[in-house]
Amino acid sequence: MHDGMTGMAETGKRRVGRRSDITRPKDMAYATLETMADVHRGVAELTRVCPLMKRLHDEVGDPPLRRLAGGFPGLARIVVGQQLSVASAQAIWQRLEAAVVPFDPPTLCAAPAGIVQGAGLSAAKIRTLHALAEAFTSGRVCADRLERASEAEVRATLCAVPGIGPWTADIYIMFCLGRADAFAPGDLALQEGARIAVGRDDRPSAAELGALAEVWRPWRTVAACLIWHAYAHRRAR
Repeated sequence: MHDGMTGMAETGKRRVGRRSDITRPKDMAYATLETMADVHRGVAELTRVCPLMKRLHDEVGDPPLRRLAGGFPGLARIVVGQQLSVASAQAIWQRLEAAVVPFDPPTLCAAPAGIVQGAGLSAAKIRTLHALAEAFTSGRVCADRLERASEAEVRATLCAVPGIGPWTADIYIMFCLGRADAFAPGDLALQEGARIAVGRDDRPSAAELGALAEVWRPWRTVAACLIWHAYAHRRAR
């Protein structure tokens, strides 16, 4: 960790913990978060070894369990929500689901352009959704294969679809696949939440945040959710 990350790694003299300190259940790389009991287990491990996680948890408690449907609907919802507030993304998604019934690749591709545009989607997002629908229809992307794939394989498969980038892939791994040890270092809210949590003046880069998150393995998803949870509490105040 280079000097620019010193403020991220420590709060005063308190170190955030070492990777080797965290209990590693068998096959943790593919462990998933299915219930709040899983979230609580991750929080317990993180707060045991990481002062930063403990401080955030003391302030806001357990983060909620965040899960989305997998496959095409889950990916489509993530695409819809890119660079939008939660409320705006939810409103557009509800309109899109109501306009495209059933919400599946063939129906989306066959829907008149005006219907999809009427949901409030940008031209770029519509292109991405059509590319995604074609990828599922052709078999280049398969929900069942994604379930069994490694994090790197999921990223490579999804990022091969035009319009899909690392952020979308990371969010899919975290919330559609529900992997307990995933992370989205490029997420701006996560970067801002981490900046506030450690008292930095500047927002950490994706590389810096990704490096910091190594100490939270094998519960990086829970750590991210706790940072998001604390950030949302601060914004609500």
